[in-house]
Amino acid sequence: MSATITTVDDPSPAPASSGTKSLPRLVRPAAAVLSGVLLYASFPPRPLWWLVLPGFALLGWVLTARRTRAALGLGLLAGLGFMLPLLHWTGEEVGPVPWLALAFAEALFIAIGCAGIAAVSRLPYWPVWAAAVWTLDEALRARVPFGGFPWGRIAFGQADSAFLPLAALGGTPLLTFAVVLCGFGLLEAVRQVRRYRATRVVPRSAVIAAAVTLAAPVAAALAALPLVDDSPEDGTATVAAIQGNVPRLGLDFNSQRRAVLDNHANRTEQLARDVKAGKVAQPDFVLWPENSSDLDPYRNPDAREVIDRAVRAIGAPTVIGAVLTPDTGPLRNTLIAWDPKQGPVGTYDKRHIQPFGEYMPMRSVARIFSKDVDRVQRDFGPGTKVGVFDLAGTKVGLVTCYEAAFDDAVRDTVRAGGQMIAVPSNNATFGRSEMTYQQLAMSQVRAVEHGRSVVVPVTSGVSAVIRPDGTIVEKTKMFTPDALVDEVPLRSSLTPATRLGAVPEGILALLALAGLGWATTRSVRARRASSP
Repeated sequence: MSATITTVDDPSPAPASSGTKSLPRLVRPAAAVLSGVLLYASFPPRPLWWLVLPGFALLGWVLTARRTRAALGLGLLAGLGFMLPLLHWTGEEVGPVPWLALAFAEALFIAIGCAGIAAVSRLPYWPVWAAAVWTLDEALRARVPFGGFPWGRIAFGQADSAFLPLAALGGTPLLTFAVVLCGFGLLEAVRQVRRYRATRVVPRSAVIAAAVTLAAPVAAALAALPLVDDSPEDGTATVAAIQGNVPRLGLDFNSQRRAVLDNHANRTEQLARDVKAGKVAQPDFVLWPENSSDLDPYRNPDAREVIDRAVRAIGAPTVIGAVLTPDTGPLRNTLIAWDPKQGPVGTYDKRHIQPFGEYMPMRSVARIFSKDVDRVQRDFGPGTKVGVFDLAGTKVGLVTCYEAAFDDAVRDTVRAGGQMIAVPSNNATFGRSEMTYQQLAMSQVRAVEHGRSVVVPVTSGVSAVIRPDGTIVEKTKMFTPDALVDEVPLRSSLTPATRLGAVPEGILALLALAGLGWATTRSVRARRASSP
């Protein structure tokens, strides 16, 4: 005789089993840490993106029906399990104190988000509300304090995942929401299977919640596949990305600024010789990395001469990453469009500058944590204009290094007409850490999100060429001089994500606030009902 499932209308989530109460006190804290570690392990360079699903399933189990104080503590443990290893690269050259301080600060945000998840875990269809709360928490982390720190967004760990097409539909917020929803849905599905085995009775709404929250993100990702397109709508362009390398690792690489400039000039001249010999195609334009000339070419004639010679040799417009040092005011992290005949013809100043790296907020307080604060003797200032260069007829959107983590910085360049995206970067201060791979994954997600080729020239690697479907077609090794030359497709159509901008994130934020409001109302009513 075959078994049948009996369903009843019960909107509440399955209660914790009595066996859970007898678990040792350390099981939930240990599970919280493990959930964070699973989230970390899902990020590059490991090709284990799917670990994010059991990671959130475990986190959901840890937080279900917890009181606010307990959820804060458990969320902090999960945040530390995630952020401590993920951000280890931040202490590569400045020691453990800044790394620990940043990881703890980010973990505090996660703890607050986990308290919200615990609150909505008592609601019907709780995975939807919980995933929205996590997405709202990421949105806050991306904006405050000091302009935010979006590193560690769940979407950035999904560069190779089956969910990636959702980036073209609703950007990184929708991608994060779908992945988190699927993870919590996995937990709900396991709960309902266990409930059925124990009672042979499963609430109808619980069955629906488990099925929808587990299957809907997968179905949506499949439905979004047609949005991922790498066809050359506007033809192609042959692009060269120069990786000149640095004389030494760490913060002190900058003390040999002329050597870094010479490395990139020499590698460009070598490319010119290879072109002349017929080994590689003549590029339409060339991209140098951020900080490839930390000598201001407007104030240093020798630096200008070196750049001029290299650009004339390759015979193509070249983007130079330079530090400009005006007589007064802040420094500028600038990309310069350099024409082989006219010299510098355009500039883009980095808009999202890095706190505690390019400028020092609360300098006296920061000095308590690290004496390396004083290495930043003169702050950088942010630019105000969107960067799009016309290079040999191709409109190239410019996103400098750290800016790749910010939704608006990338989206603005595409809306301003960018047919492809360049992400000149400098990761030399972070040695051979995972940082460069985490940042490269961001560029893969951005390629799909906006349907654009992305070229990433880096001083010390990993430099790469990425197709609009997120595929890396060429990349360099770390700390190896190299030049990538590739014919990339150019596109001008806008994905739904580009058109909608911040709208999906706003809708998900409202959904989270609605869930939190509902949970609060229910809690207040329950307390009133129980009071004499």
